[in-house]
Amino acid sequence: MKKISWKTILALQLVVMVYTLSSVAAKLASGYEALSLPFLLFYGVEILILGLYAIAWQQIIKRCDLSVAYANRSMAILWSLIWTVVFFHEALTIKNIIGVFVVFAGTMIVNSDGE
Repeated sequence: MKKISWKTILALQLVVMVYTLSSVAAKLASGYEALSLPFLLFYGVEILILGLYAIAWQQIIKRCDLSVAYANRSMAILWSLIWTVVFFHEALTIKNIIGVFVVFAGTMIVNSDGE
């Protein structure tokens, strides 16, 4: 197993964060009639984000083990929760916070070098 640097983990989290923004664009698109101009705009943004994510993801998995990369991808739950609060003003519940904490703890365990 390759040792993963904090720089790579931060880059990985940035890639995951960008990935979750595609869901924000999808939700915004869903608020408009299908094939209307705003719908097509948000849908296009979603496709653009997913394209950028695909390229960035390929670069990330060159730098770390796939198991570590996918474990970090689970942090999409945290980023999605943040976006629901920031963009859609949804309420946080204690269950949301506990769930994100469990995912975060698991991700930290996978990222540790086993010492």
